[in-house]
Amino acid sequence: MFAGSLASPLLHAQGYEADKPMGMAAQQMPAYLAHAGIEQRLGQPLPMAAVFTDETGRTGPLSSWFSNKPVVMAEVYYQCAMMCPQVQHGLATGLAQTTLKPGSDYQVLVVSIDTMDKPANAVDEKKTFLSEAGWTNNPTAANAVHFLTADQPSIDAITNASGFHYVRVPGPDGKMDQFAHSSVIMFATPDGRMSRYLSGIDYPARDLRMALLQAGDKKISNPVDLLILYCCNYSPAVGRYSVSIVRILGIAGMITMVIVAGMIFLLTRKPKGLAPTVAGHSPQS
Repeated sequence: MFAGSLASPLLHAQGYEADKPMGMAAQQMPAYLAHAGIEQRLGQPLPMAAVFTDETGRTGPLSSWFSNKPVVMAEVYYQCAMMCPQVQHGLATGLAQTTLKPGSDYQVLVVSIDTMDKPANAVDEKKTFLSEAGWTNNPTAANAVHFLTADQPSIDAITNASGFHYVRVPGPDGKMDQFAHSSVIMFATPDGRMSRYLSGIDYPARDLRMALLQAGDKKISNPVDLLILYCCNYSPAVGRYSVSIVRILGIAGMITMVIVAGMIFLLTRKPKGLAPTVAGHSPQS
């Protein structure tokens, strides 16, 4: 998606001319995107000592925004006018549709990959995020959502640990002030280990809930959640959850066996309260 939106200014930047046929190059991934993918590093610890600043101006190590809750995280840049707002919108609206509550069940971190972004930019981004999630007048949610900025070493530390690769590219005006990167959100355990990745810009509430349950080591789940979680598989290749037919059939088979066993037990059970009879005689009263 991002590649298409940047195609026009980048063609000239890479030496393509309008009167030269591009041939197979038109169907190949542009060279500048070769280092702009996502590498899922499940289990990788985040740089908890790396220093960041949130929208309030508070500066501290990344661990300052972790507690005993799972964390859903997006890496974007605040001056983006194309993909990043869509990622944030998808995350905000998706989280609002789950029954989990920010603050009590999870934390939200949105981290800028651009050193030009400052806390003032983060304030505006957070206001938009809270509005899209319907949390503008929800102080508990507001305290659980944090927009972070940092210098390059800290940005490099968190993007390397999370496997989030990006490259700086020219915008329509030719300035190198934009970034090519994947559209993805990430989940981390309360102690800061990468747990799940969901790709795209639309995040179903079911997928968000399951990813948060797994990131939180199922501590915020109920029996129904655990059953749904068991019946679904997470595919790192596509960054999505899918229904596991084999597991569903297994559960159905177990239920059928229990029902059949129960019926056999009831049919073979001897009735209680009836005295045995002798041939030709009735029981004495």
